[in-house]
Amino acid sequence: MFDYDAELARYHEHLWEALDVRPGNRVLDIGCGTGQITRRAARAASPGTALGIDISDPMLTQARRQAETEGLANLDFVRADAQTHPFPPGQFTVAVSRFGTMFFADTTAAFANIARALRPGALFAQLVWQPRDHQQWDTEIRAALAPGRSATTSTDKTEAAFTLADPDVATSALTTAGFTTVQVTDVREPVYYGPDADHAQAAVLHLQPARDLLSGLTPAATEHALARLHTMLATHTTAAGVWLDSRAWLITARRR
Repeated sequence: MFDYDAELARYHEHLWEALDVRPGNRVLDIGCGTGQITRRAARAASPGTALGIDISDPMLTQARRQAETEGLANLDFVRADAQTHPFPPGQFTVAVSRFGTMFFADTTAAFANIARALRPGALFAQLVWQPRDHQQWDTEIRAALAPGRSATTSTDKTEAAFTLADPDVATSALTTAGFTTVQVTDVREPVYYGPDADHAQAAVLHLQPARDLLSGLTPAATEHALARLHTMLATHTTAAGVWLDSRAWLITARRR
């Protein structure tokens, strides 16, 4: 399983600072993955609670296992789509999403469903990717594995990651869905792929978009593509590991 917590470690702190979780809060973590934010929110909100929601069974299994290891009892995880899940109305005082909201089929409908789950005045903080030409993790991996291939083909699995790259689109969807005081902040941090090029390449190949770029290649072409990938990752290797540049929007809003 790809380690998104390690990849996004630099972004995690920006998002956490924006949340300002207090004791007694009821926190909703949308697209919670393995539950890193859910667990931290549960500790900060106690005696309040935290709920993580995601569609990935493997990630939720790991999230539950880690929460049990840490002895956290004031949190829960549910496998469901936050766009349509019937949350109890007005249950939560804080909502958060770390690079999860871009993948909704209907962003406005999803934000409206989240708004119904929040109390008036509740904070909703999310991180979303800026346009793909600001993302080395997309442009350089793509250039290594499939040089010359268009980034906007109908089979491009990463396209959905940029549906909220235009802050005006995100602001419009949030406002229509029942949020106000939308604020958008530019955040630039590198993302982590491993301690060296070998580990980084193995991590990249856990990602479905990378595997898709290799699909259909001959064995010789695959070998060349992997060699280009390794060379590229080696150029981004530092004493602290392999890092690729990226940029995101930190978007906050309040439930009307």
